[in-house]
Amino acid sequence: MKRHFLSGFAAAAVAVAVVTHLPIAAPTALAAGSATCVNVPNAAQLKEYLVAAPGLAGQGIGGTVGGLFNGARMWAAVVNRDGEVCAYATSTDDPTQVWPGSQAIAKAKAYTANAFSLDTLALSTARLYTFTQPGHSLWSLGQSNLFNANLLLAPGATGDKNQIAGGTIFFGGGVPIYYQGKIVGGLGVSGDTSCADHEIAKRVRHLASMNPAGGPTADDIVYSPPDPASVFAHPVCLNTYRNGTFLGNEQPATYPRVFP
Repeated sequence: MKRHFLSGFAAAAVAVAVVTHLPIAAPTALAAGSATCVNVPNAAQLKEYLVAAPGLAGQGIGGTVGGLFNGARMWAAVVNRDGEVCAYATSTDDPTQVWPGSQAIAKAKAYTANAFSLDTLALSTARLYTFTQPGHSLWSLGQSNLFNANLLLAPGATGDKNQIAGGTIFFGGGVPIYYQGKIVGGLGVSGDTSCADHEIAKRVRHLASMNPAGGPTADDIVYSPPDPASVFAHPVCLNTYRNGTFLGNEQPATYPRVFP
């Protein structure tokens, strides 16, 4: 059943793009499985971009991805402007070798990035992290637009296209996607650390030639430090890289215990 969208604010081409460091030229209308999913990548295109993304070099966003798997084990999902799921894919031929839980996370990231971005405001899910922490202005935003778990599928299955899965995620891996300067939906990536997820999502969008007006880093992930203090800040993860530069590791934690 569809839920209302709550508004808040080809393989050779891939190879050529990676070798030449150029994004894949966007077709006049990207193929999709429904009339409501025009101008967004289909599942086959999404998989091609996912496979190419870890090896991308140049364009200011390439190099080492970092994380646990260097971005090689990913789920990705695309929604249209209405928030309907249009396509999803894994970077591996065997989808069971990507975390099963990442299917829902990728779909929710795609929904979130689309839900809170506009033609003139690209807002990645990474940039929502601080706003949604306790004591900040959007704390409890996650209680809106809850994910519909009935639309989850076994790896490799199909059937939830053109349904609104919803869900809101406030860490790296979701970016809005644009066609001819207009927002047409959202892209979500999950399967590694949230920092690596963002790196892959940013590259997939670039390979699809669906960047916002400000370019591939217009809504890039913010780390403070080394960046100045920011309301858009996101914590570093294990083995964190941004645009090919190593930034550090997540700080270990300790917890009190009661001795016998």
